[in-house]
Amino acid sequence: MSVNSPDILAGRAAIADGAGGFVIDTIEVDPPGPGEVRVAVAAAGVCHTDHASLRWPGPLVMGHEGAGVVESVGSGVSHLRAGQPVLLNWAIPCGDCFQCGRGMQSLCERTHGPRDAADASSRAHAGGTRWQGWPIERSFHLGTFAEWTLVRAEAATPLPEALPPDPACILGCAVMTGVGSVLNIARVAPGDSVAVLGCGGVGLNVVQGARLAGASKIIAIDRVAERLKRARKLGATHVLQPQANDTGHAGLIAQVRAMADGRGVDHAFEATGVPALAFLPLRLARNGGNALQVSGAHGAGNVELTDFFWNKRYLAPLYGGCVPSRDFPRLFDWVGNGSLELASLVSHRYPLEALGDAFADMLAGRSAKGVLRIARED
Repeated sequence: MSVNSPDILAGRAAIADGAGGFVIDTIEVDPPGPGEVRVAVAAAGVCHTDHASLRWPGPLVMGHEGAGVVESVGSGVSHLRAGQPVLLNWAIPCGDCFQCGRGMQSLCERTHGPRDAADASSRAHAGGTRWQGWPIERSFHLGTFAEWTLVRAEAATPLPEALPPDPACILGCAVMTGVGSVLNIARVAPGDSVAVLGCGGVGLNVVQGARLAGASKIIAIDRVAERLKRARKLGATHVLQPQANDTGHAGLIAQVRAMADGRGVDHAFEATGVPALAFLPLRLARNGGNALQVSGAHGAGNVELTDFFWNKRYLAPLYGGCVPSRDFPRLFDWVGNGSLELASLVSHRYPLEALGDAFADMLAGRSAKGVLRIARED
């Protein structure tokens, strides 16, 4: 269809080329069909997964954290209306599959399994010169680094009017993953001890989740001093900055154990995204404790089987066990009553055209969380 059609909307998007690069170009987005909504994206969070998507099969509209305003709805959509602010979530539940039926909506088999006929078309096409006319996939069925996105209605949760898309967009992944991993998966209880390895966007929200759960000891660990300062402000009771010469982590492990009554913490979380550190939580957790890899790190990692001794549980939760209808309203409530800090998590803001700067600041550790302001300034 032509861009001149009144039903098609054209706008800017960050498109990954699959070879490590990206361009800011035009895409054309179809109108919503049954069960779909078209959203004007206002703001989108930037994380390491987005950087990794530069090398996923392209062309690909990047971005999986986002919030904006519903532009139009398809038939059968009753919980959303045009003009309504919404938060987008990337682990979209169908409500009907085996995993959704057992309450594990973040593992939805429609979203994470082979694409069915309903998802077989991207419904977006390149309108610029490089891939003109090509169908373009969207990262995690969202593609939030774009002025317009077309999503299944289950991907959108109404936002309270008092909560603007910036900074609310980061609730859709970084906050949900961190807080949810603590409350839904590890089930941290009042008085428990927690160690958090890595204090970027997800790690800082593990800290917040542990505080919300009533943990008595929250040990934040990071090489970047500024991140440790942020962790303190968000609820960390102790901070540790690993030494560069502690190559086997023996010194760090000893420090954590000393802070946790000599036996290790009840719950240890890895949020660095570094594959070599994925199993380190096993050595920070006490016997019978929980070790969680929440960063989604990819690649090879080595572990001694004795690190699992004794009765330790190693978990790699997806999206903090998110159930959108349950979890997002309580996140909204916590932000509203001041229990959950949101605004200060966003340290840097950029226009869409400065995505390269956002990646550079994130990779260098200069930003806690970066947000792209997608909507054009009037």
